[in-house]
Amino acid sequence: MGFRSRFAQLLDEAPEGAPAIEFEGRWVSWGLLQSVSRAIDAILHEHSFGEGTRVGIVLENRPEHVGAMLGLMATRRCLVTLSPLQPPERLSADIERSDVPFVVVSTEMLARPGIRESIEKVGHVIELDPAGRVSVSGASIGSTSTASPDTAIEMLTSGTTGPPKRVRLSDRQFDRSLETSVPEPKPDVLFRNGVSLVYTPLVHIGGLWGAVSALYSGRKIVLMHRFVLDQWVDSVERHRPRAAGLVPGALRAVLDADVPAEKLSSLQVVTSGTTFCPPDLADAFFDKYGIRVLMTYGATEFAGAIAAWTLPMHQKWWASKSGSAGRAMPGVDLQVVGPDGDALPVGETGLLEVRSAQSSAGSGTWVRTSDLARVDADGFVFIVGRADDAIVRGGFKVQPAEVAQVLERHPSVREASVAPFPDDRLGHVPVAGVELVPGALRPAPEELIALCREFLMPYEVPVHVVVLDELPRTPSSKVSRVDLLDAVQHSMLLGKSA
Repeated sequence: MGFRSRFAQLLDEAPEGAPAIEFEGRWVSWGLLQSVSRAIDAILHEHSFGEGTRVGIVLENRPEHVGAMLGLMATRRCLVTLSPLQPPERLSADIERSDVPFVVVSTEMLARPGIRESIEKVGHVIELDPAGRVSVSGASIGSTSTASPDTAIEMLTSGTTGPPKRVRLSDRQFDRSLETSVPEPKPDVLFRNGVSLVYTPLVHIGGLWGAVSALYSGRKIVLMHRFVLDQWVDSVERHRPRAAGLVPGALRAVLDADVPAEKLSSLQVVTSGTTFCPPDLADAFFDKYGIRVLMTYGATEFAGAIAAWTLPMHQKWWASKSGSAGRAMPGVDLQVVGPDGDALPVGETGLLEVRSAQSSAGSGTWVRTSDLARVDADGFVFIVGRADDAIVRGGFKVQPAEVAQVLERHPSVREASVAPFPDDRLGHVPVAGVELVPGALRPAPEELIALCREFLMPYEVPVHVVVLDELPRTPSSKVSRVDLLDAVQHSMLLGKSA
């Protein structure tokens, strides 16, 4: 069953009183999701905007927004996601660039400076309040947007290395991704047991996939605004799921808080994606809780994960394959190529290419990623860096991951991140930020640079290091290099960096 048909079935047939989403300590029923979906559909039909219409949504982690999202999917329209996490000025510019005839937006977000005005430049405001009430305003349609049939979502990437970009994900990509990772729902069964915890932003692929895959399969979800340790632990303890997702930063938070093992006793596995999870962190989690951490690898462009660990794989292979992102998922082929585009022998490092129906290019075409990887003889893929991460310093290439690994040798450094800083003479130079272990002695930047000089080539040594209690992160918990560069520049201006 395709995802659009499945959501249409749920919105048509689910009993109004059936619980769908736990949010802020209360259950929201399918009735609210149905009423939001029908109200938005009625507005669009009234203005003669049917299937394929591009509809913007400032997508927040709220139940009524889930209802709007499911309704647009069920009625075969195209979601254009707009991030509520942006400052108002950036969001306004993104709305105007999106050129959509309607934007679904919360009452609270609409009160921010410039948001209403930007929407009304291109189309109508569909206002959605916390109770699920829907209203429309705007005198004219200024959008020149054309329909986008067979496009499920125009989805924002996370913006780790620069401004987020929007990619088109087709119906086929979503259907294929669900086929490979979620049990096929039976036509005569609406719901199944189990609860999924969703705390990452719905506006990014990790959060959206968590909600979509759970509801597609018939599970209820616990929806949080963001990861809050006590809320997450309480939800696990009450609902006793067998599996949950934790990004590396959240794994560290659980360990640092010394959460009692009995509170997490229902969990058999934890999946970890969005960014590289250090093997020693996964091992520490397993040693303390007996819960295996299963890494996944994917991207917005592939509508989710394309490689992953399973529990049986982990039990058999982890000791010899730690650090791997797992094996290709069913229907996915992986290969590694050199600079000339030719496939490299097993075990050699090069650019990772993917062939899958989850790709916009289809199942017959290899799509090149920006990731440097190797695939071993047993099919396990190891991501070793990003080709576009290389910092070219006066003609010499610097791999940020290698510099970060040296900085992380310091006992006070929990995590390091390296970014390119513009330089008039050399093009770019490496700079770094480090996040400290809680309670550790604060090293001087000079001490960290001396450590780098000990293990790195001269051109690899960062010219500035800023010491932080916490590295700046995107909502998906990746280090934001854009904000890191701002922190470094601020530190340089204050004369505090080396």
